[in-house]
Amino acid sequence: MIMCGGIEYQDQKIYFPEPDARLPVRLRDGNVTWITWGRRKDEAIGKFPNGGWARLNSIKSGKWKPWHPRPVLIAAKQFMEKDHDNQSHWIELDKRMVIQGLLAERDKETRVYVVTIDAPPEYVWIHDRWPRLVRLMDQ
Repeated sequence: MIMCGGIEYQDQKIYFPEPDARLPVRLRDGNVTWITWGRRKDEAIGKFPNGGWARLNSIKSGKWKPWHPRPVLIAAKQFMEKDHDNQSHWIELDKRMVIQGLLAERDKETRVYVVTIDAPPEYVWIHDRWPRLVRLMDQ
């Protein structure tokens, strides 16, 4: 079951199953750089964990240590979750909110993963996991 299967940024929709899916990662200066989203099962080299998501509790427990995880912010206007019937639901973000990401690194290569937490009660019917949302500090 794919969660947060897509995001929209500047009228561009990015879906995880796409082979070259990249996510817009916000830099400190407010600009955006595009980084490959996670790892697909069909990738030959397995330097990175499968999938495009990192559970917050697995990050805290140290599972991601081998990839020198760094917190990053993923810019998005909205994100997409699929429910148990495979229906897509687009969730719009408040303009001041971004998605928490994890930047993983190995052999000078980087990948970004969406950090997930338990879904808020009002969305559990869609999925039990949810992207961790972060409020931007006032610029």
